Amino acid sequence: MREQAELLTDLVGDRAGEWDRSGLLPVELLRKLGADGLLCAEVPVEHGGQGWTSLDNGAFTAHAGSLCSSLRSVMTSQGMAAWTVQRLGDAEQRDHYLRRLTSGALAAVGFSEPQAGSDLAAMTTSIRVEGDSVLVDGRKVWVTAAYYADLLVVFGRYGDGGAAVVVPADAPDVRVERIADPMGCRAAGHATIVLDSVRLPAANVLGAGAAIPFLVSSSLAYGRKSVAWGCVGILRACLDAAARHATTRHQFGRPLAEHQLVAGHLADLVAAEQVATRLCEHASRCWDSGSPDVVIATLLAKHESAQRAAAGASAAVQVLASAGARDGHAVSRAYRDAKLMEIIEGSNEMCRLLLAEHAVRVAGGWGVR
Repeated sequence: MREQAELLTDLVGDRAGEWDRSGLLPVELLRKLGADGLLCAEVPVEHGGQGWTSLDNGAFTAHAGSLCSSLRSVMTSQGMAAWTVQRLGDAEQRDHYLRRLTSGALAAVGFSEPQAGSDLAAMTTSIRVEGDSVLVDGRKVWVTAAYYADLLVVFGRYGDGGAAVVVPADAPDVRVERIADPMGCRAAGHATIVLDSVRLPAANVLGAGAAIPFLVSSSLAYGRKSVAWGCVGILRACLDAAARHATTRHQFGRPLAEHQLVAGHLADLVAAEQVATRLCEHASRCWDSGSPDVVIATLLAKHESAQRAAAGASAAVQVLASAGARDGHAVSRAYRDAKLMEIIEGSNEMCRLLLAEHAVRVAGGWGVR
């Protein structure tokens, strides 16, 4: 993995700030990483992936997050699409789509709708059978990486249950409308998807008729894990920038790092990075071992890592002050990007509600292990 991390560092270089300001990532870079199997590295080798464990891919995701959260967001999107295919697809679908996702094709996953965010049971997007085809109608909002995507994995209602359907982004009656100037992860290709009676082969449907909570939770769990690791990367970037600045910037005749209140910010950043890292490692080990604790471990890692990244980015901006208060700077990007991490893949409030439900279920037992 070290070789791939070094490659990623070289490919990104010092361009993340420029990408943030322009709101665009180089598509050729995304396709190269995709063709190398690095956008969804947990895909098995037999399908063209790297076959990495969750722990290895998590470390790589954190590295990407330390370089550019927009790029990491695209990686999360591709990984979610691949995980959805792995969980819901049959053997033929897995081989077909996973090989595309590890050969340079880019993907996005559509969950949220104008009136269905955390309440995904309120989805109105429909996937209707018509002969050997399906018709897809609906509108998905804030779909990460959709602006770059070749394939859109769209969740909707299917009969009495739900399904996901793979929609070619260039299919007739599909509109992908880029969201201009998002607050954070500006270059992640956020877009609205409009589907107006899009006709597709029935073979494009994944998990037909399954319960909506099962369908959605499979992909969301992967997304939460990936976002959590991305927050570790944000914290590492903030800690590095703040520590470098505090040791080179002098006030009142000594480095900032020797002023206790500034040192306190650095200490908090160290603690936040370590706590987030350990929670993510635990969640990934649960994934790799098939532990029954994987759901709560992943939720906890996402919740705590996102909160700590937002607080850590704020502290880093405080330490750098005007030096970091310019568009495109690493801590300026982190400040905006980290706030979005407290919202996507389950807001802080939803995470707390789910953690509370877990506490009630295990009342009288050992609780979270």
